[in-house]
Amino acid sequence: MSKAERLHLRLDPEQKALLEAASEATGSTVSTFVLSAATEAAASVLADRRAFVLDETAWRAFDEALDRPAAEVSGLRELLSAPTVLDPDRSGDDG
Repeated sequence: MSKAERLHLRLDPEQKALLEAASEATGSTVSTFVLSAATEAAASVLADRRAFVLDETAWRAFDEALDRPAAEVSGLRELLSAPTVLDPDRSGDDG
């Protein structure tokens, strides 16, 4: 695999020293260490959004929940339509 792309980072001296020490401890270059750690972190973040693993019992419960028809939850419609503290035009604003 040919590596043609570059990624430039700005970091403070403490961060650079930490990365250099960790790369030295693993016997790799700073570039290899950072690329490996960043790639693993990115894969982990995305894995949580693409797939999840359940044992047989949990899968059955999940599958049954998906098959159930939607149910009206008392008060939920009102809760979701009520103004929140994040709404800029809410009445009774404290300041």
